[in-house]
Amino acid sequence: MTSIIDNDLRRFDLNLLLVFRAIMQERNVTRAAERLFLGQPAVSGALKRLRDAFGDPLFVRGRGGMEPTPRALELSQQVDALLIGLHQAMRSGTSFEPGKVTRTFRLGASEPVAVTLFPSLLQALATLAPGVKLITVDTDRHRAAGMLERNEIELALGVFDTDAPWLQQRALFDWHFVCIYNPALVRARGKHLAMRDFLAYPHVLTSFKGDLHGFIDDQLAAQGKQRRVVFSSPHFATQPFIARDNAVVVTVADYIADTWARSLGLRVSPLPFDTPTHQVSALWKTAHQGDAGLCWLIELVGDVARKR
Repeated sequence: MTSIIDNDLRRFDLNLLLVFRAIMQERNVTRAAERLFLGQPAVSGALKRLRDAFGDPLFVRGRGGMEPTPRALELSQQVDALLIGLHQAMRSGTSFEPGKVTRTFRLGASEPVAVTLFPSLLQALATLAPGVKLITVDTDRHRAAGMLERNEIELALGVFDTDAPWLQQRALFDWHFVCIYNPALVRARGKHLAMRDFLAYPHVLTSFKGDLHGFIDDQLAAQGKQRRVVFSSPHFATQPFIARDNAVVVTVADYIADTWARSLGLRVSPLPFDTPTHQVSALWKTAHQGDAGLCWLIELVGDVARKR
């Protein structure tokens, strides 16, 4: 007896799912066509068939290109899992051999995490998997999930606060805020900066919002105190050099502060008030759990993080 599944799938070309995935990732019909080595009319025709099959526009024109509808976003997770599962089934019986494989992984990481982990990670890859290459892009807690969803990256490293069931998360290490400064220019009255020292000097702030107020300012305000921020930038790389040449205080994560202090002769001091402990973790899609290569890379990142 013919099943309902047989009837439905017999009328559906599974190749359309590749077109759906390409448009979802590229957000552009022309680029999707180039990626699939098809003509644009063929991809446009496939999109029409997809819309008819699912009874939804799936993608509509927006300022940033072809924007997915809520139905398309829902389908994306299912289609991705289906295609990955099919690919893994076709390759079943093969294992990931780091020393023999040639593969490129796409990672997203914040600048401080990259500075902390990537030098040692590349050293490990050179020894264990010389055929593995990494492409890294900047990401943060606000963008990582979307970049994973669109398959722009396979793994994100940073500080995340998501509990989405379609994502997996693994803790790498804990961290807290400290401050750094040039001890020749910023004079502490003791071994570490006291509150009066901390507030007496101007501050440099890393802000992705483009303002002069951040988490530390909220913590100070709760105590009825205020610091003087004189410079704000979204780029971490500028901060240690400003601290080296100016009588300023920079508040950053302890793991990047240690790296800057060793390289530039800066001093690290605990903050003169308590702040919460945070966590750097790895984030990836649940649908990729069966990817032996990605699982190996996650384990390697974990080893590097433990040894940092």
